[in-house]
Amino acid sequence: MRVSTRGRYGLRAIVDLAINQDSGPTPLRVVSERTKISEQYLEQLFTNLRKSKIVKSVRGAHGGYLLNNPPEDIAVKDVIEALEGPLAPSDCVLNRVCCDTNSDCVTHNLWVDVKEKIDNYLNSVSIADLIERYHNLSN
Repeated sequence: MRVSTRGRYGLRAIVDLAINQDSGPTPLRVVSERTKISEQYLEQLFTNLRKSKIVKSVRGAHGGYLLNNPPEDIAVKDVIEALEGPLAPSDCVLNRVCCDTNSDCVTHNLWVDVKEKIDNYLNSVSIADLIERYHNLSN
């Protein structure tokens, strides 16, 4: 399993939004400048994040994006899955189709266990946790 730039950049942008949330709605242009991610790419990512209700948009002269919930209520898994889709080390975990064999795959349960551990870990880390890590790095 590999998280693409969509997941990595989207998560970085969400953390930036969360760190600066006291400033009110943030235009993508500003997020782009701070994160060094192109504004056009952020537009694509934020479309998915808005559909997933992770962020909300505010229109107008002082518009931009805000988190839809407090950072402690947004799990890293929510952001990654909004951008990447379901996380799984193997297709058979998602749709129970095993390789090209007709019998049960002996490694299927291994991949299910790996998925559960990844899901549990990413669910246990919130955006607030990443903000705390950011502040610890900055000190």
